[in-house]
Amino acid sequence: MNKSDLKPKEVFEQFAKINQIPRPSKREEKMIDYLRNWGESRGLETHVDETGNVLIRKPATPGYENRKTVILQSHMDMVCDKLVDVEFDFDNDPIQTYVDGEWLKAKGTTLGADDGIGDAIELALLDSDTIEHGPIECVFTRDEETGLTGAMGMKAGFMTGDYLINLDSEDEGQIFVSCAGGRNTHATFHFDREPAPATHFFITAQVKGLKGGHSGDDIEKKRANAVKILARFLYEQQEKTDLRLASFNAGKLHNAIPRDGRIVFAIPADSKDQARADWNMLTAAVEDEFHVTDVEMQFSMESCDAQPVMPKDVSTRLIQALQACDNGVFAMCQDEALAWMVETSSNLAAVTTTADEVDVLSSQRSNVMSNLDNMCATIKATFQLAGADVIQNDGYPAWKMNPESKLTEIVVETYKKLFGKDPIVKGIHAGLECGLFSERYPNLDMVSFGPTLRFVHTPDERLLIPTVQMVWNHLLEILKNIPEK
Repeated sequence: MNKSDLKPKEVFEQFAKINQIPRPSKREEKMIDYLRNWGESRGLETHVDETGNVLIRKPATPGYENRKTVILQSHMDMVCDKLVDVEFDFDNDPIQTYVDGEWLKAKGTTLGADDGIGDAIELALLDSDTIEHGPIECVFTRDEETGLTGAMGMKAGFMTGDYLINLDSEDEGQIFVSCAGGRNTHATFHFDREPAPATHFFITAQVKGLKGGHSGDDIEKKRANAVKILARFLYEQQEKTDLRLASFNAGKLHNAIPRDGRIVFAIPADSKDQARADWNMLTAAVEDEFHVTDVEMQFSMESCDAQPVMPKDVSTRLIQALQACDNGVFAMCQDEALAWMVETSSNLAAVTTTADEVDVLSSQRSNVMSNLDNMCATIKATFQLAGADVIQNDGYPAWKMNPESKLTEIVVETYKKLFGKDPIVKGIHAGLECGLFSERYPNLDMVSFGPTLRFVHTPDERLLIPTVQMVWNHLLEILKNIPEK
C-alpha cells in the first residue's frame, strides 16, 4: 500500500498537510495560524479564544437545519519524542511518514496521530460539500499533552453545541464515556556542588530502547521504567560503597513512561570492578523481568571524565526517594463490571539535573478523586521525607459517566447498524479534556472515540489505517441520526 492509496483519501490528505506543520505542546502558534487561515479562507465562521483554542462553525446542509448542534473536538498539539540517535527539530521539521503493512508510522519520531488524525477528520468534514449533517462546531484545543491548558483556559460559551464527540481515543470499536482525573508532582532537590573526589573513579551508565508508552493507557502493561531501573542500581551501590552522584537524567514528559536515561556517578577506584559486575547482574535481572514487554532494551556502562558532584547527603536522599517512590498501578476499579480497568496509578516520569538542582516529575491519575488525593499525598510524602521542595498542580477532574446519555445511545446503535456488532462502552484511565468540559458545560452530552493507535508518545507510535475508514463512516452515520432540537 502506498500513501497515495490511503482511505478515506480526504482524511489522509488533511493529515499529511497537518504533519508539515510543527506543533509541539505549548508551541502551537503555527498550527493556530494554519487553522484560522484555513477556516477564514473557506468563508466559515472562525474564532480563536485568548488561550489559543480554535473553533470553526459550519452550517447545516439542506434538510438538517433543525438538528441539534454537534461539537467535534480534538487537540492540535503532539508529543515530541524521537530515537536518541535521530537528528530532528520538532520546531521546524515536518514529520516523515511511511506505510508498513496496515500501519502508518513515522521515521524515528512520534507520528502525531495523537491527535492529528482527529484534527484531520474534522478538517475533512468541514471541507466537504457532500456530507449530510446538522450544524457543527469543530474545536481544536491547544496544549492538551502537557497540562490541558487549552481546555482549562476555555471559557463557558465558547462552544454552543448540544453534543460533543471527542476524537482523541485510540481503540476503534471502543466508545469512552468517562475518564480519570490527574495531577502532577514536582519534587526539587537544591544543592551546591562539591569538587570531584580525587580518590574516586567516574562512570556513566545508560539504559535505552524501553517500550515506554502512555502513562494512562499503558500503565498496567508491566513495562519497564528507565528512572526506576537506574535508581535501583544507584540504591544498591550506595548501600555498598561511597557513591557520589554527578547527574541523573531520564524521561521527558509527565504522560510518558520513561524510555531511556543516563547517570554519571563516582565510586572509590577499588570498587569499579564490583560495580561493573553488579551492573551486569542487574541488567540480566531486568531483561528477565521484562522479557515480554521490553525486548529491545539496551544497557551500557563506561568510564568518563571527573566532574563536580552533589553533596553526599543530597544524593543519598534523592536516590532513596526514587527507590521508594510508588510507580505503576496502585488500585484497580472496585466495581465488578469495571474490575479490568485501572482506577489509580502513578508514573515516575522524569528526572532532570542542572548545575544546582534535581527536579523529579511524576504524574498521578485516578477515576476516583478522593483516591487521586491519596495517591498524590503518598508521592508528596515520599519526597518530603527526603527533604525536597514539593509542588503539585491543580490537575484536571475526572469525567463521570452519564447513564442517561442520548449521544451514547446514538453512537452505539449506529455502530451496530454499520458493523453488525456491539461496540465496547467503557471508561479510560487516561485523562481526556471531557473532564474539564463537564465542569464548564454541565449539560453537554459527550462521548469519545477514534481510530486505533499504538505506542503513542513514543517513536514507535503507529496508526492502524483501516480503522480510520471505520471511524469516518461511523461519524458520518452519527451525524445523519442526530435528533431535532
